[in-house]
Amino acid sequence: MSHLPLIGHPDLSAKVCLVTGAGAGIGASAAQYLADCGATVILADRDLASSVAVAERIVDRGGEASAILLDVTVDSEVGDAVERIEREYGGLHLAFNNAGVNGPALMLHEQDPKEVDRIFGVNFFGVYYSMRHQIPAMLRAGGGAIVNTASVGGIIGAQGISSYCASKHAVVGLTKSAAADYGRLGVRVNALAPGSVRTTLLTDWLDDESAVEKMNEVTPQGRIAEPDEMAGIVGWMLSDASSFMTGSVVTADGGFTAV
Repeated sequence: MSHLPLIGHPDLSAKVCLVTGAGAGIGASAAQYLADCGATVILADRDLASSVAVAERIVDRGGEASAILLDVTVDSEVGDAVERIEREYGGLHLAFNNAGVNGPALMLHEQDPKEVDRIFGVNFFGVYYSMRHQIPAMLRAGGGAIVNTASVGGIIGAQGISSYCASKHAVVGLTKSAAADYGRLGVRVNALAPGSVRTTLLTDWLDDESAVEKMNEVTPQGRIAEPDEMAGIVGWMLSDASSFMTGSVVTADGGFTAV
């Protein structure tokens, strides 16, 4: 029996949703929230064990979820995954393209081009490949909604992470352009731009508590967010409650970009 949406949650029952980077952090929290809203959630990650664990927790709570192994940097793997979802679940209606990586904090001239390729391979091409296959599936299903994870680094620049910021700026541009392409065809495409969220992506950079405190000092709310705080935003953006929103970039950064 499917888990009923909680009071105040958007109704995503009868929707099939693919979440990439679902094994931990924002992806895992969003997958749980979307399942709580009634969606059937397919959790994709290159670490299958982590996504399986999250899917099992969702099922234990009464939700509908399964896990698949997926490397979003391989176009054919993404295509096969979407085809499988259509075949097994009857269609694809929603997608949260959340898989992402960072890199070492280095000035631009110190960065290894191979490392830059890796960052763009996941952060930009992973989103491009995902949408390239998700959108035709959504058109076949009669419409859909996509949320891509960008970053405040996709809106502003930051010292030492130019390649990461560039990859997220590219996600923003891709999101806006796709929204323009498919607005009349029933597919909405938006981006979430988180600030500092307590995930391994952040803690790899902020490797000690003093660095965390410095980040807190420059954030008007004075703290780092938890992944669960992003999940509800993703659910709203994917739901009909945001039906007139497409091509938007929603910042959730504790006011970081407001000052």
